[in-house]
Amino acid sequence: MTGAGAELNLEVACREETADGVVVLGLRHPAGEPLAAWEPGAHIELLLEPGLIRQFSLCGDPADRLMWRIGVLRETSGRGGSQYVHDKLDLGSAVRVRGPRNHFRLVPAPRYLFIAGGIGITPLLPMLAAADAAGTPWTLVYGGRTRSSMAFAGELLARYPGRVQLRPQDETGLLDLDALLGQPRTGTLVYCCGPEPLLAAAEARCPDWPAGALHVERFAPRPEDPGLERTAFEVELAASGLILTVGPEASILGTVETAGVPVLSSCTEGTCGTCETVVLAGAPDHRDCVLTPAERETAGVMMICVSRSLTPRLVLDL
Repeated sequence: MTGAGAELNLEVACREETADGVVVLGLRHPAGEPLAAWEPGAHIELLLEPGLIRQFSLCGDPADRLMWRIGVLRETSGRGGSQYVHDKLDLGSAVRVRGPRNHFRLVPAPRYLFIAGGIGITPLLPMLAAADAAGTPWTLVYGGRTRSSMAFAGELLARYPGRVQLRPQDETGLLDLDALLGQPRTGTLVYCCGPEPLLAAAEARCPDWPAGALHVERFAPRPEDPGLERTAFEVELAASGLILTVGPEASILGTVETAGVPVLSSCTEGTCGTCETVVLAGAPDHRDCVLTPAERETAGVMMICVSRSLTPRLVLDL
């Protein structure tokens, strides 16, 4: 059995075009060994080529330990990962995989509102199934460019009649977030995933909701505030006592790697959580899209690919 977070070689066991520009792959171990357990919201990383690592949400059934299912949208203006998956991963193709990891867990709640934009539906699929199995009331509002571009739309309507609202943009316009989020709802958790404009708009409408009510997952980094300062600071690596200076335009991750200290990393954009590192002393300046406000206060970790320091020195468990 593979362990969570391990790297392993899998093969493409099934491949299906489920919508315009969207392919769903089923990945399994060549020898049929069980895969690591996971919970709704988890993602895996595909190590496609040297320097080409991409994260994809698991959208299948967590009870199926023999198959991991991912949905991939071809991003013609992306950096090549989705195009590689579409063009080079076919039935029987081998692919190196790392994971699963989860920074988008489904927290127990009296009720849920799920909001998906485009391929952002993928991490929500197992959440819907889990909420449904638990008997928890929920609603899904699912937007996309066109009906034909919305993966799993027919499957969702058939499986959950009356609980899924499809909102193709060419038919109904943009999602009415004012109606969905304008009035806080006690006891409701909101899970939202999709393109950055959708997430930013959802966040802008939730300041009056209870703390922790809104949960989002980003596939791309939040635009950085140009007013944020970037000053030099030191990091001390506790394992070796090595003290390094992180320059204003350098990252902790890059500085540590340049010093010859290997660190597990992937996106380098603060969205995947792979480089999560324990902070032993000092105050991080969190600039990632992974940790919640509560986690930033209490978890004692930081994403060293993008985050910086509020104190002259950080001591890291490296």
